[in-house]
Formats: sequence, structure tokens, C-alpha cells
Amino acid sequence: MKKQIKVVAAVIENEYKEILCALRSPSMVMPNMWEFPGGKVEKDEDLHTAVKREIHEELGCLIEPDELHNEHRHEYETFIIQLITIKCRLVDGIPLPSEHSMLLWLKREHLSSLVWAPADIPAVELLRKEWT
Repeated sequence: MKKQIKVVAAVIENEYKEILCALRSPSMVMPNMWEFPGGKVEKDEDLHTAVKREIHEELGCLIEPDELHNEHRHEYETFIIQLITIKCRLVDGIPLPSEHSMLLWLKREHLSSLVWAPADIPAVELLRKEWT
């Protein structure tokens, strides 16, 4: 049986209506693919606490979760990921990559120009539909 991983990711939108995208580093699983930043939900941790913790650890900034955006289950070759994306507001600091190769603010209509990790694609598609 494949390992199942519960992951939260932040869909952070700035005042210019751009979404924060993160490029996975060459040392990560699925290197050089784009994703929404976030990480694993720890045992007995609620989703909002998890996304705030992960963003602070990965990007060194503080966010406030607003609403659940999308939930998707994706089966990879060796594991299954339950990805929960949450719309969030940046409340303090500037996101800086510590684990990712780079960060990019992008308008919704340009999100499909990036090569996304497969589990993130449904959230990307939903964001693009919200724009049209």
C-alpha cells in the first residue's frame, strides 16, 4: 500500500491580483516543477495552523488563511497526496525562498505558462476559471 500524505498549500494573492508560485529546487522530489508553497500537516494539527507554520518555515513571512480553495487527491508512483489549497493573505514580511529555487508572482491568466507539479494542477485550473 502506498504512503498517504496530507499537505496544505497557500494560494497567496497580492494587491496586484498576482498569485505566489514556488519553483521546487533540484534536490526536492519532482524537481524544477512549480507548486503553491506549503507542506505536510502534522498529527493533530488543524489546516490553518499547518499552512501558517509551513509558510513561516519556508518563506519567512506571516499569512492569514481566508478560505478553503480546493482539495484534490493525486496518486504518484510511490505515494498518494491529499493536497488542500487555502486562499491566504500576506500579513507580515516578504516571502523569500529558503527551500525553493525561486518565487514568482504571476497573474491568474499566466499560471498555465508554468510546468506545475501534477497535484497542484486542479488548483491552478480553478484559479484560472475564477479569472475568466
